[in-house]
Amino acid sequence: MRAIICDQYGSIDDLRLADVAAPQPGPGEIVVRVRAAGVNFADTLMVGGTYQNTPEVPFTPGMEVAGEVAAVADDVYRVSPGDRVIAVVQHGGYAEHVRARIEDVFAMPASMDFATAAGFPITYGTAHGALVWRAQIRPQETLLVHGSAGGSGLAAVEVGKALGASVIATAGGADKCEIAAAHGADRTIDYRATDDLRGRVKELTGGRGVDVVFDPVGGDLFDASMRCIAWAGRIVVIGFASGTVPTPRLNVMMVKNVGVLGFSWHSYRRNAPDLLQRQFSELFRWYDCGFLHPHIGEQHPLAETTTALRRLKERATRGKVVLVPDGA
Repeated sequence: MRAIICDQYGSIDDLRLADVAAPQPGPGEIVVRVRAAGVNFADTLMVGGTYQNTPEVPFTPGMEVAGEVAAVADDVYRVSPGDRVIAVVQHGGYAEHVRARIEDVFAMPASMDFATAAGFPITYGTAHGALVWRAQIRPQETLLVHGSAGGSGLAAVEVGKALGASVIATAGGADKCEIAAAHGADRTIDYRATDDLRGRVKELTGGRGVDVVFDPVGGDLFDASMRCIAWAGRIVVIGFASGTVPTPRLNVMMVKNVGVLGFSWHSYRRNAPDLLQRQFSELFRWYDCGFLHPHIGEQHPLAETTTALRRLKERATRGKVVLVPDGA
């Protein structure tokens, strides 16, 4: 089979497409024929050797795929060869076949295509888990979503609306704001067009501020969030797409009773896999009911993996980016 190989930690430009042996399932595992693979910012960190769960080189990046079951271990009964599934893996997704633990495999909704399915689990799993499990957002609260035109940001806009929140979405550019609005945001803020994000948020909330912040960006946007969070508000930190890890001001947190909550969806895979199965049952039901509309902004063949990752790093994409192996 063909796969993308990272021979050494460093630049995404050094990734190569190679012919390698196809994987075989071990105990409790299946092999998926990959029809599409989701591209994530974490993949760039893994290639750079800075991700918290970076594998030893050489390895194949890619943490989420959709496809058909190609083989199952003797102790696996929940799926059969030919079944359409979504799988989340530690790495290995940028390939024509990948091995996955059965705990990390979800049956695809019949109404979902492979590209949509490949870009679904990490973004919607993160948005739902951050807002429900960590922030415990309530109906009629106000949610501020940063990076709202990206995969996780758009998912957070839709999940927030499905949970009954009023959503303010920030993005860098009018076109990105339009995408967030099309996916349900009640208000949008182009942070490139204003130097007073705090003032704009306060204006939109009648001076009160927001109850919950979904932040995959960090940097200056986190600092602005601390200034426009309401009393007893919660900021859920998802990542640092800006490249800057902020330092929370503990005095502000104390005075305003603000909670800054870290969230890593992948840690739930290790510690609460049954919770993820229940989570996706609900998310797939929302999808079938029309509450969720995943936006696949770009599709690239495996040979264009570096291009896809570069565009993601440069924040030039809209929605989710997926790789589609040739012939899939």
